[in-house]
Amino acid sequence: MKNIKEVISQSDVKFGTSGARGLVTEFTTEVCTAFTISFLDAMKKSFEFKKVAVAMDNRPSSPEISSIICGAIKAYGYEVDFYGVIPTPALALQAMTDEIPSIMITGSHIPFDRNGIKFYRPDGEISKEDEISILDNSNELIDSSNYLPVVDDKAAINYINRYANYFGKACLNGLKIGIYEHSSAGRDLYSKLFTNLGAKVITLGRSDEFIPIDTEAVSQEDKQRGKDWSKEYGFNTIFSTDGDGDRPLIADENGDWLRGDIVGLLTAKILGIKALAVPVSCNTAIEKSDFFDKIKRTKIGSPYVIEAFEELNTYEAIAGFEANGGFLLGSSLEQDGNILHALPTRDALLPFIVLLSFVVKEKTSLSNLIESLPKRFTSSDRIQNFPREKSIELINKGIENPTILLEMLDLENLKIVDINQIDGLRLTFDNDVIIHLRPSGNAPELRCYVETDSQDTSDNLVKQTLTSISK
Repeated sequence: MKNIKEVISQSDVKFGTSGARGLVTEFTTEVCTAFTISFLDAMKKSFEFKKVAVAMDNRPSSPEISSIICGAIKAYGYEVDFYGVIPTPALALQAMTDEIPSIMITGSHIPFDRNGIKFYRPDGEISKEDEISILDNSNELIDSSNYLPVVDDKAAINYINRYANYFGKACLNGLKIGIYEHSSAGRDLYSKLFTNLGAKVITLGRSDEFIPIDTEAVSQEDKQRGKDWSKEYGFNTIFSTDGDGDRPLIADENGDWLRGDIVGLLTAKILGIKALAVPVSCNTAIEKSDFFDKIKRTKIGSPYVIEAFEELNTYEAIAGFEANGGFLLGSSLEQDGNILHALPTRDALLPFIVLLSFVVKEKTSLSNLIESLPKRFTSSDRIQNFPREKSIELINKGIENPTILLEMLDLENLKIVDINQIDGLRLTFDNDVIIHLRPSGNAPELRCYVETDSQDTSDNLVKQTLTSISK
């Protein structure tokens, strides 16, 4: 019988910033079982539990992987609470409430020929130390049979009630909201919730095929869809998410999709957050706004944001968000006697409801809220099928000799005033232009972020940079 470490190391399934990711063909019965048992072994060191919660996204491969994982959990002597297709934050919320570990089968925004497994401790996302423990387990693999329990709707109901109870049944009164459903894991929940909160809802773009929506790299087709839908229906906003419902995609009344870090900045301000943890890739309008007492910049990925909460826990209200829009509530909030409990994992619903309930209360619009912020504009895109080794080689060359990198990118006229290596290579120039290159932690992609004082300039510079690298 093989041991767990051998099975995992011999596969091409790797840990990224959001769990284990790889091609569907790599998620064999052996690999899925190895990850599951090793995760439970890691949890047994610190927690006592009798059950494990499991959920999945709408990818075609997710039911099969779920059945392998549920079977492995059962064979290892634990019960399974199976919640079917629900958003990742809904699973995390329920499992943290029940104080049990949980496993989400999702590849989020990566292409449908890939998938992933995300692990949660009873108290939240696993740490980097937990990852090491999972990968370094030499225990023998166990035999198991596929098993898929009956779906329990408890987690979905509690996730919806979390927001209905805190914000009130009239918080979205009078709004006309479009929901771009595509294949999102939460698509069967959002319409019911927003309607109950007072909005008129029209659903759009539901798909039986899996669509990998990346909230940091919105396709030109989806950008046009937003404008067309807004013009046709007269929406106040359009709401969507990535595949597993932990990252929001929000359009204003003009159908323009908002940047995730700008959504996070406004959400944190409205909630009265005092201290923030945000990745280095987020817009510098966060600092320039002067809304917060403390801002901690981290490497990219929710585990690093959550880790930074420890440093900020002396502040009254703490939170974090990422450039993809996922919002992490690090401390509980109280409003009119109602408590919104901390949920330190990415969530798509909270920022949307916060922003739109504020729009209703103040009789304003999302575009007006954006106009009130410092004028810093971010654009991002990626080169797909770009091996991680090539990304690292490119970045290392840029660190060793930035001048040669600038020549390659046709940017010799810019002068570098700061080089940041927290995550990838982030260059700040004397004209306040920022260019940030990094390999994706989840897929073979090179990501590029650009920040300037003009959206057109940022868009054009991202295109120029990635085109030069592709050549």
